[in-house]
This record gives sequence, structure tokens and C-alpha cells, in this order.
Amino acid sequence: MDIIGILGLVFALLLMVFGIVFNGTGFVFANLINFIDYPSVAITIGGTFAVLMISYSIESFLKIPKHMKIVFFPESFDPMSYITTITGFAKEARIKGLLSIESKLVDVKDEFLKKSLMLVVDSIDAEKVNQILETELDYLEGRHISDMEFYTKGAAYAPAFGMIGTLIGLVNMLKQMSDPNSIGPAMAVALLTTLYGSMLANIFFLPIANKLKIRHEEEMVCKLIVAEG
Repeated sequence: MDIIGILGLVFALLLMVFGIVFNGTGFVFANLINFIDYPSVAITIGGTFAVLMISYSIESFLKIPKHMKIVFFPESFDPMSYITTITGFAKEARIKGLLSIESKLVDVKDEFLKKSLMLVVDSIDAEKVNQILETELDYLEGRHISDMEFYTKGAAYAPAFGMIGTLIGLVNMLKQMSDPNSIGPAMAVALLTTLYGSMLANIFFLPIANKLKIRHEEEMVCKLIVAEG
């Protein structure tokens, strides 16, 4: 479990709530109601995901739960453990021959490592093995970059829809200046959409994209060690 990531998310949300309810002398929790506006939610959050639906396929949305698991409950990639495992197999193969390591592959949990060792056990030419592994790594990197772009695009769309909501609110306000009662709700839409867009981009999309980038780099280092080993 990525404790620091979960704490960061909780801390960011708590700071936002603190800024809303603390008025300098005490806490006014009724202020939270002022920051709930359904038209603003529809414009910003709804608009952002609607445009993502135009930009990406349904498969990208189905991957979101998987990405959340990768971000907050990541698989451990320890380069030293991979080096130890590979050198162990190398010693075994040198002493007892390549076929001796085949029976031990059942205990290997990393599919990329297992597939790589199977290629060696099957006496595939070293040049061919290298090409196969490089192709698989290129595919993996391309897939990961595509996943990260989903969130970076969301981070770009969210503030844009916040600005669209601001313009909508200002237009409604200017058209109803003769009615003082309508100015407040229209101005609320104008300001809250910008707030929602900024929060969505900076608390959700950008941190997720960056954490996926870090996870990708951790995994790639270990897979490159496997390929070289």
C-alpha cells in the first residue's frame, strides 16, 4: 500500500475543507454548502469526462480501477532482487545446464522474467531473444504512455471546462443584472466551475499521471535488468 500517496490525497482534501470552513476565529461548517453547486459539477466534471469519452475508447475507462490499484496498492519492483534471481539462475545453468532451471520456473511470479528464461531454456538464438524482449518492452512502454496520456488530457480538459463554466455564469449574470436575486447564483456558477476544474486537474488527474509515470519507470528498470541478464 502506498501510504504516502493516500495520506497526500487525504491531506489535500482536508486542507481544502479547512480553507472553506475556517474564518479566522473558528470553524463554520455551514460554509461547505456554499461550495456545492450542481450546475458547476455538471459543467466541469461531466464535461471533462464527456470529452474524454470522445477522445478515448471504453477500454481506457475500464482501466481506471486497475490504475487506482497500481497507484495506491503498487506491485513491488526491487532491482536488487531481480539481479539476485537472475545471477542465481545463471549459476544453476552453468553448473547443471540450462534444462536444470526449467523445473524452477514454476516459482517465478514475474511473467516477463519467466518468459525470458523459457526462451533461454528453449535454446533460442541470443539475437532472437534480444529482439523478442525489446519488442515486448517497446509495446509495454507504448501502452503505459497511452495510459498516462489519458490522465494528462483530463488535467488539460478540466480547467478548460472550468473556464467554460465561468463564461456561462458571467453571461447569465450579465443578462439578468436587473434581477439582483439572480446575480449571486450566476456568479457562484462562474467561480465554482473554475474551482472544480482546478481541483480535478491538480488533486486527481495530474498526481495520478505522475504516479503512473513513476510506477512505469520502476517496472521498466527491472524489465531492462531482466532483458540484459
